[in-house]
Amino acid sequence: MGGNYEGYADTADADGRPLPNLAADAHVHTGFAIGRDSVGAIVTAAERAGLDRITFGDIVTPNSAWLPVYQKSILRAQQRTEVRLRIAVEVEVARPDGWLDFPTDLSGLDEISVAVSRLPLASGPADARRVQELLRTGVLDRSDVVDLAVEATAKAVERGSRYAPTQLARPLNLLWQVGLDEAEIPDAAFAPLITACRATNTVVEVSESWRTPSVRLARLFVEGGVPLVAASDARDVAQLGHWRFVARVLSELSVGASPVAAA
Repeated sequence: MGGNYEGYADTADADGRPLPNLAADAHVHTGFAIGRDSVGAIVTAAERAGLDRITFGDIVTPNSAWLPVYQKSILRAQQRTEVRLRIAVEVEVARPDGWLDFPTDLSGLDEISVAVSRLPLASGPADARRVQELLRTGVLDRSDVVDLAVEATAKAVERGSRYAPTQLARPLNLLWQVGLDEAEIPDAAFAPLITACRATNTVVEVSESWRTPSVRLARLFVEGGVPLVAASDARDVAQLGHWRFVARVLSELSVGASPVAAA
């Protein structure tokens, strides 16, 4: 293991595939964007929670002028803690071809976290309410939505991996927000995304805040050779180190788990 996965796994399933390390949080937010707290406050909370690694992943757009200051704040904090701090940004998929809403300068990043909170359509990204309307009116059917989301996400992780190691945030959460039933989606529908993640060495975040992926989808990623990481997606320091959903998913996946060698 290496790259953006180093240090984020400490157990393996019965077949030797690595599972998330709950002392490492792969996605937290700060007050630079949607979070409430400073970098320093988050590091202090991480120390108190017993975390040994955290990745900062604030949401950016091309207009995020604060990115250099954000990076400098994390670099300064690295000098004052034994917690390993990683610098990342969360970038939204904007088009069906996987185009990402990148900031102008991507230098200095350890990772890029790819997210899909709106369905990328040729006419522009559609939020959950708009997608529901398109489903009701028959403009799209359920299979269209699944195919569009999976294909755009797969293309986005490939595009993002050209610039930095990639993580997939809250995988396919948009599908559940619009009311699709995962049980009605065949495993094969997820295959293009799993293949893209494996080919690009993208890791998949198991999100405490967003409660995704499900145990079923997490297992498909693991069986497809895609590593998982624990991610609080915390916007408040009180959320750090409290794993409920992630622990449940891990428990379901780790029957017969055994320790893995340190990265």
